[in-house]
Amino acid sequence: MPSFRSATVRPSRRALACALSLALFPLAAAAADGTPDAKTLDRVVVIGTPTQPLTFETDPKLPRQPVPASDGADYLKTIPGFTALRNGGTNGDPVLRGMFGSRLNLLTNDGAMPGACPARMDNPLSYVAPETYDRLTVVKGPQTVLWGPGASAGTVRFQRETPRFDAPGARVQGSLLGGSFGRNDQMLDAAAGAPMGYARMTANRSESGDYRDGNGDVVPSKWRKWNADLGLGWTPDADTLLELSAGTGNGIARYAGRSMDGSQFRRDSLGLRFEKTFHGALRKLEASLYRNEADHVMDNYTLRDPNPMGPMPMPMASNVARTTEGGRVAAQWAWAGFELTAGLDAQTSRHRQRSASGRGAYLALPWQRDANLRDTGAFAEGRWALAAGQHVIAGARVDRAQATDLRATAGMMAMPNPTFGQTRRETLPAGFIRYERDIAGSGFGWYAGVGHTARMPDYWELISPNMGPMGAPNAFAGIRPEKTTQLDVGAQYRGKRVDAWVSAYAGRIDDYILFTYLPGGMMGTTSRATNVDARIHGAEAGGELRPWRDWTLGGSLAWAWGANTTAGTALPQMTPLEGRLSAAWDNGRWSAGALLRVVARQDRVAPDQGNVVGRDLGPSAGFATFALNGGYRVSDRVQLTAGIDNLFDRAYSEHLNLAGSADFGYPALPVRINEPGRTLWLKLNFTP
Repeated sequence: MPSFRSATVRPSRRALACALSLALFPLAAAAADGTPDAKTLDRVVVIGTPTQPLTFETDPKLPRQPVPASDGADYLKTIPGFTALRNGGTNGDPVLRGMFGSRLNLLTNDGAMPGACPARMDNPLSYVAPETYDRLTVVKGPQTVLWGPGASAGTVRFQRETPRFDAPGARVQGSLLGGSFGRNDQMLDAAAGAPMGYARMTANRSESGDYRDGNGDVVPSKWRKWNADLGLGWTPDADTLLELSAGTGNGIARYAGRSMDGSQFRRDSLGLRFEKTFHGALRKLEASLYRNEADHVMDNYTLRDPNPMGPMPMPMASNVARTTEGGRVAAQWAWAGFELTAGLDAQTSRHRQRSASGRGAYLALPWQRDANLRDTGAFAEGRWALAAGQHVIAGARVDRAQATDLRATAGMMAMPNPTFGQTRRETLPAGFIRYERDIAGSGFGWYAGVGHTARMPDYWELISPNMGPMGAPNAFAGIRPEKTTQLDVGAQYRGKRVDAWVSAYAGRIDDYILFTYLPGGMMGTTSRATNVDARIHGAEAGGELRPWRDWTLGGSLAWAWGANTTAGTALPQMTPLEGRLSAAWDNGRWSAGALLRVVARQDRVAPDQGNVVGRDLGPSAGFATFALNGGYRVSDRVQLTAGIDNLFDRAYSEHLNLAGSADFGYPALPVRINEPGRTLWLKLNFTP
C-alpha cells in the first residue's frame, strides 16, 4: 500500500493559527472572573428544530455534537432530513431528503459560490466555515422564490449579521477546539466601530489528520483549511447600511474515495451590500453585488504517491476555476394585512480548466474555457393575513437561463465536440402557495402548501457526463430541464413542557436527471446522464419534552422514499430511515448531554445509478452510535464544552458514500468508507 504522506504547513498559515490562539486566550482569561447568573450560552446542538413552518434557523457558532463541523454540509446534518454524501474527513456533499446538487440552493451572504471540480470535490459548502457566520436558515421544499432559481429540494443560507454600535467600541468572539486524530481549530470574530460605521474581521483555521475507524484501520482523510473575511460598513443612521466585503481562503484535503486529492481550494470573494429601511408602505430596499472565484487543484502526488498499478500511474494534476458574479435587488412593502417582497436577481458563471501529467506541469499551460452559464430572474412573494392566526403565503418567479458549451473536444478520446459553441436557452417558471393556521390559545398550528419549480441542468449535468441520452450527441444537447411539483404538509405544537412537530411531503419530478455508471473508460467507469420521471415522498418529525427543571429530552425521525417510475425501480441515493434521541441537563453552570443515533438498513437501491458524485453501491447495513457531551460555564461569556463521539468505537459506514480508492489499498470491489471510531473533543467558546 502506498505511504500516506503529509503536506507541509505553510508558515503564513501557522502564523494565522498562532495569532488566533494568542488573541483568544487572554480574552477568555480576562472574562473568567465573572459569575454566571443566567443561561447565557446555549447547550450543545444535537438536533435542529423548526422556527416556523418548513424553516429551520440556528446559530452556527453554537457547540455541536458530533464534533463541531469543518464545513457547511457537516453542520447541516443536525437538521432532520439532511445528510451528506461521504468520502472521508471533510467536504461531503449535502443531501436533503435524497435530493442533491443544484436541487439545493446553497448561498453564503446571499451570493452563490459554486465549486469548480467536474465531480464536485469542492462542492459549494466546502468553502464555508460555519462558525464564521451568525445564522443558518434552511427552507425545505420549493416553498420560497426569493433566493434564486431551482431549489426544488430546499434553500440553505449562511449569513453574517450587521454589527451596529451606539457608541465607539469593540466586540470579540472566538473559539478553540482540539480533538482526536489531530483535530485543531481556531476561530476569531472581531468588530470595532462607532455609530457611523464599523469594521468586522472573521478568520478561522481548521485541520485534522487521517482518522481511524472502529476497527482501528487508518482512513486517508487528512485536511487543513483557513478563511479570512473583512467587512467595512457605513451606517450614517439607524435605517441605512452600505457594506463592502472581501475574503479569501485555501485548504487541502485527502480523499479515501477518490483517485485524486484536493491540493488547493483557493477562494476569493468580493461583495457590496446596501440596505435602506423606510417607515411607510415601502418598508425596505435591499441591493447586493458579489464576485466569487474558486481556483481548485486536484492531483495524485501532493497528498499520496501515484499508484503504478492504477489508472493514473504517473503524477497528474487538474486545475479548474470558476468565477461567479451576480446581484440582487428587492423591495419590501407592507399594508394592512398584506406584505410583499419583489425584485430581480442575476448570475453569470464562467468555468475554465487545464491539466497535465508531471508534477506542477499544469502551471505552464494556458487556461481553456469550457462553459459559460447565465441566469436572470424576477420574483414576488407575498403574505396575506386572512384573519387572526390564518395566513396565506404565495410566490412566483420566472427565470431566463442559458448555457454555452465551449469545449472544442470532449470524451476520453478528445474527439471534436458536436455542440462546441452552441448556446441553450430556457424559460423556467416557479411558484408556490401555502396556507398556515395557528389556533389561538392552544399552541397548535398546521400548514399545507404546494410548490412547483423548473430547474436548468447545472454545469455538472451538462458538461461532466461522458454521454447523454440515447440518440443525443452528448448531455449538453440531450438533457432537459427538471420539473418538480411537491405538496408539503405539517403541524406544530408549542407548550409549556412539550414542543412537537411533524412534516410530510409528496412530489412528482418530471425529467429527473439521472446518472448511470457503466464499465469502461480510463477511470474504470463511464457516465451517462438521462431524463426519467420520478415520485418522491417522505416525512420528518421531532419534539422536546421538559419533564423537570434543567432537563430536556428530545428526538427526531426522518424518512425519504423515491421511485424511478420510468423504469419501475428505486430512485438511487435515497437516505435511509434515521432516528435521533437526546437527553440534556443544564443548571446554568454545568451541562451534560447524550445522543443516540440509529440508522436503518437501506435495501431500496439502484446499483450503479446516482449523481455526478456518487452512485448506489448496493444495500447498506444499519447501525447505531452513542455520544456524550458536557459543559462548564466559566463566566457569562466563556464556556468550555467536551464530547465523545462514537463512544463504543463502532465500525460503520454511511449509506451515501464513495467506494474506497485502490490507491490506498481498498479492494477492486466497491467498499464503503468507514466513519471515524471513538472521537474525543474539547472546545472553548468566548462570546461578547
